[in-house]
Amino acid sequence: MATSFSRLLSGRKSAMVLASLGAGTLASAYLFTDTAAAAEKRKLYPPSADFPDLRKHNNCMAAALTPSIYGKLRDKLTPNNWSLDQCIQTGVDNPGHPFIKTVGMVAGDEESYEVFAELFNPVIKDRHNGYDPTVMKHPTDLDASKITSGVFDDQYVLSSRVRTGRSIRGLSLPPACTRSERREVERVCVQALDGLKGDLAGRYYSLSDMTDKEQQQLIDEHFLFDKPVSPLLTAAGMARDWPDARGIWHNNEKTFLIWVNEEDHTRVISMEKGGNMKRVFERFCRGLKEVEHLIQERGWEFMWNENLGYVLTCPSNLGTGLRAGVHVRLPHLSQDARFPKILEAMRLQKRGTGGVDTAATGDTFDISNNDRLGKSEVELVQLVIDGVNFLIECEKKLAQGQDFKVPAPISQFRK
Repeated sequence: MATSFSRLLSGRKSAMVLASLGAGTLASAYLFTDTAAAAEKRKLYPPSADFPDLRKHNNCMAAALTPSIYGKLRDKLTPNNWSLDQCIQTGVDNPGHPFIKTVGMVAGDEESYEVFAELFNPVIKDRHNGYDPTVMKHPTDLDASKITSGVFDDQYVLSSRVRTGRSIRGLSLPPACTRSERREVERVCVQALDGLKGDLAGRYYSLSDMTDKEQQQLIDEHFLFDKPVSPLLTAAGMARDWPDARGIWHNNEKTFLIWVNEEDHTRVISMEKGGNMKRVFERFCRGLKEVEHLIQERGWEFMWNENLGYVLTCPSNLGTGLRAGVHVRLPHLSQDARFPKILEAMRLQKRGTGGVDTAATGDTFDISNNDRLGKSEVELVQLVIDGVNFLIECEKKLAQGQDFKVPAPISQFRK
């Protein structure tokens, strides 16, 4: 099977390959020199002397990493000189919470998932509830016409949103990219996005160049992403050179957004007020296909393979990278002890409306799919639609003094 590096060489115009690799290499020779020097220094000591102390850690990496695996992988490097220790540093520096199991590692480039597969594969299997990338294939489906019953009752659903990420093949991911590579990601994206037409047409706002008025407006509209402050992200190198080559693009209607160089090369978001999830997903699929077409016209392509789906920085987002969510009011159901059991059975998750790691306030929750890998985009969005409709039905019954039954668990993977 062809490696991602060989796919890179064959899948793009050779002039662009040489230009991008040359620019990144020349601009960061010092970084590669330091990496090589560190590798030589490590060889003075056996792997056992470098094995991290993970006795108090609760993350997928710590559960999977053994002295034997570390010994085999410690001195290996990807074609971009990215090492195992750099992959796991965020998991070493952040032991995690006793009751919240984090992933504990990131990829520095597409090749990380191949060179360090002996560790990434069990981490992926753990995080994605048994999905085995060595034997399973991930389905992709962006045909929004297949969605049914995708319009919620606006009395309960306040807003609908679908997001994913995409990485540009041949450029290092945010934890490892040089300044020149990060700027190349921005250049490629902005040039491609300028080609969007109709209801997808819009403009790009650079975090470095935007005016105070533009910045405040984006903050007020909850579009602006902040500099990463979470130790999980900063330990992975996500905040380097902030805000250089970061920015936000949105269409004129502000219903289709793309974040550039946040946690991934791009985050693609379709959203709107109200409960028309079918329309949100249709715009999402149409915009995503058009962006990919425009990028391919310029000689680039997204990272993808049949086992992992779309390749992103964190193993938790592999596959679809998709999160379909709604803000929904559930004043009665949220007080029912069976609420968590329903979410678990329907493979849904809840969080506060302020985003990840926020608690719910009042009776409004952000409900979304729990899975990313092993189901297609259409399947995951339909799962959210069916699940939220069931939650609303339970809410209505409780408001009328009626009871309901907890549904049988949904299978994660296709039979």
